Amino acid sequence: MAEPQLSVRSAKARDIAHRLARRENRSIAEIVERALESYEVREAGREPVADFYARLKEACSSDIDLEEIIRAGRVPYSGPDL
Repeated sequence: MAEPQLSVRSAKARDIAHRLARRENRSIAEIVERALESYEVREAGREPVADFYARLKEACSSDIDLEEIIRAGRVPYSGPDL
């Protein structure tokens, strides 16, 4: 099956993508993907995943025992009330 394609009608964008692809020894698709990802992070204000997990780890660094928490909250079931 053919790969999806993105059509850009800007000669300037095409030239820049080709120039970067040659210089970085990457495909044009990789150049465009990386540029769009960078733009999304910068303009949409989204935090990169690695930074998010690092911040989450720092903020919630306490280690918890989930088994202990589950055991503490368990209540035996006495069956239906007839």
